[in-house]
Amino acid sequence: MTKGTIIRTVVLFVALVNQILVMGGKSPLPFEDAEVEMFVSTALTAVASLIAWWKNNSITKEAQEADAYMWELKGKK
Repeated sequence: MTKGTIIRTVVLFVALVNQILVMGGKSPLPFEDAEVEMFVSTALTAVASLIAWWKNNSITKEAQEADAYMWELKGKK
């Protein structure tokens, strides 16, 4: 099993336990709605920032020409 498979399985298990507790009227997580909203908003911003930073963004003319040449070599567009 890969590390990714293990992590996804653990996260799924925690989510299922959380859902069962919520259905039973229990509050398994000691957070207020505002705290959850702030965390989700911050997490989405962080993920979007990391993806935008990691992705190859060709801004200069030379970089754009190099991308076009690369796609030409790969036989795409």
